[in-house]
Amino acid sequence: MGEKSLQETYAPNMICFGCGPANEKGLHIRSFPQGDKVVATFQPESYQEAFPGMLSGGIIGTLLDCHCNWTAAYHLMKQAGLDQPPCTVTADYAIKLRRPTPTDKPIELRARVVESDEDRATVEGELIAHDKVTATCRGTFVAVKPGHPAYHRW
Repeated sequence: MGEKSLQETYAPNMICFGCGPANEKGLHIRSFPQGDKVVATFQPESYQEAFPGMLSGGIIGTLLDCHCNWTAAYHLMKQAGLDQPPCTVTADYAIKLRRPTPTDKPIELRARVVESDEDRATVEGELIAHDKVTATCRGTFVAVKPGHPAYHRW
């Protein structure tokens, strides 16, 4: 496994289906800061397919949602000079499925913050398979406060 991902570093007990290291049946997205973006590699499995050889749109949405959420959390942490990222949730996001996503090789996720305030960030992400962008995402992710069910989930 080597280097620890953002999820493994800051939320090792999180159970989120997409990115929770502690979810036995989850996707286990592993996001890593790289310059001004956050990147991940994911190997799809055949049981995640919508039809033979092609990844389900629902799985694509989950991959981009979780990866972009961690991009926002990491950005907000750095922006505020914190030691831990704030717990962030998805306020809105839109996925564009541009072409089928093959499952025969690892896919890449890339995301970057395009706007931010003190407690929220707008992130654009993309999923790349066979060197082609197969899906894109734009979403707003918000740091939650005490009393919210997601507060301190990691």
